[in-house]
Amino acid sequence: MERIYVIPLRKVKEAPRTVRAPKAVRVVKEFLEKHMKSEEIKLDASVNEKLWERGIQKIPPKIKVKAVKDEDGSVAVTLAE
Repeated sequence: MERIYVIPLRKVKEAPRTVRAPKAVRVVKEFLEKHMKSEEIKLDASVNEKLWERGIQKIPPKIKVKAVKDEDGSVAVTLAE
């Protein structure tokens, strides 16, 4: 199963400045756990770099990702083009 999602990260900006990027990573994983019905989420390095590219404080307001679910139930996540 393959899907493309636009994950909103606007509410993460309400967190303290020093925890925004790590919290954004957690929010992306939680979103995908809920929508892809799987607990094993593997983020690609490109997704992590996109969240961290402007530092820990300035995260993007949203991120577009492509999630692919394997037969064993694990989900591989990459940036959508």
